[in-house]
This record gives sequence, C-alpha cells and structure tokens, in this order.
Amino acid sequence: MSDLIELVGLTKAYDEKHIAVNNINLTLPRGKIIGLLGPNGSGKTTLIKMLNGLLRPTRGIIRINGQEIGVATKARVAYLPDRTYLAANRKISEVLDYFCDFYQDFSRERALSMLHSLGIEPSTRMNTLSKGSKEKVQLILVMSRNADLYLLDEPIAGVDPAARDYILRTIINNYNPAATMMISTHLIGDIEQVLDEVIFMRYGYLVLYNSVKNIREQHGKSVDAYFREVFAC
Repeated sequence: MSDLIELVGLTKAYDEKHIAVNNINLTLPRGKIIGLLGPNGSGKTTLIKMLNGLLRPTRGIIRINGQEIGVATKARVAYLPDRTYLAANRKISEVLDYFCDFYQDFSRERALSMLHSLGIEPSTRMNTLSKGSKEKVQLILVMSRNADLYLLDEPIAGVDPAARDYILRTIINNYNPAATMMISTHLIGDIEQVLDEVIFMRYGYLVLYNSVKNIREQHGKSVDAYFREVFAC
C-alpha cells in the first residue's frame, strides 16, 4: 500500500494570534477511510481546504501522489464542503452537465443511478429539495468521481437519521478502495462504523493519528468514547 498524502511542517496562520494549522507532519496511505476529528476551531476545515488547494499554506509542504498542490492534484481531489454550494435555481441535470464538463473522471451514469435509487428526477430544481435531499445530491456528485482523494467536510451534519444512513451507505458502496477518503465530523458515533483510521486535532495541532482497531484494542473503548476522554467532552 503506497502513501497518498504527505504533510511536512504544514502551517496556516491567518495572523500572529490565529494559527489554524500548526506544524503538522503526517503521512497518510491509500485505501483508507480516515476520520478528521476535533472540537470547533481545531483547524479541520482549514486543513481540508489546503488539501484541495482552496487555501495556501503559510509554511510547509503538501504532497498528493508525490506532487505538490497544483492543477494536477486538484484534478484528482473530490471535495464536499460543509455548506450548500449549488445554484438554487439550477436543475440537477444542468449540474450534471457542469460536472461532466469540468471533471474528466465524473460518471454521469453512476450519478443517475444513485439519483434513481432515491426517486429524484434529474429535472428537479435544487431549490425544491429538502435539506437532506440537497445533501444527498451533493454527495452523489462527489461520489460519482473516480478520484484519488475524497474530502468530506461534515457530510452528515444537520440531516435526519434516514439521510445519514443513506449517506453512509453511499460512501461505503461507492468508495474506491485504491483511494483515500477523509471525513470531518462531530458526529463520531454515527460514522465510526465506516472509519479505518482517525486523526485528532486541537488548536491546530495534531494530537493523535491511529487506527480504529488499535484504539479499541489498546483502550478498550470506542473511538467516540476515547475522543470524549482525550478532549474531556
């Protein structure tokens, strides 16, 4: 199993007092679903945005597939932000057209199949969908790409349990085992079942990187319980 992500001295400082990511050194392999966990203000979203090239590091290096962040890496990263970003008046079919034009690795057939399984017509406009359905559509768009790295920022926040179950099933059933998926979430108990490894962050620092199996064996508790112990939640 080869490494996919390499972070060397990675730092993002918005100013002298606000250092969102602080000197992180970390290597992450292919073929894993990794939970990015930490309290609010830990730097999780900042880290994700640097990995997909939306933010530039203040210091340090990010390599994906051995390449520093640039056009080549952006083409191999699929990103689900923590908020709705699709134009409200657009039909889903129009959004599919956009993704087909913009991403060479996007599969329209896969997206249509997942939409069909939900009973969502491509002619539907985004502003007519419930919050849960919008979240599902956005996840379908991401999971219909054949990327090397999938970055999901709070994919199950603010949706009902049924929508969460669908989102988790979609992740499991459409996940490329040769890729890596990083999922940022506060709902650890709901998503722990799909995780292989976890990263704990606090105040921009890396607190822990370990496998879910090791945490359970070494500490005799779930990741959710161990997280609460480490962060005294």
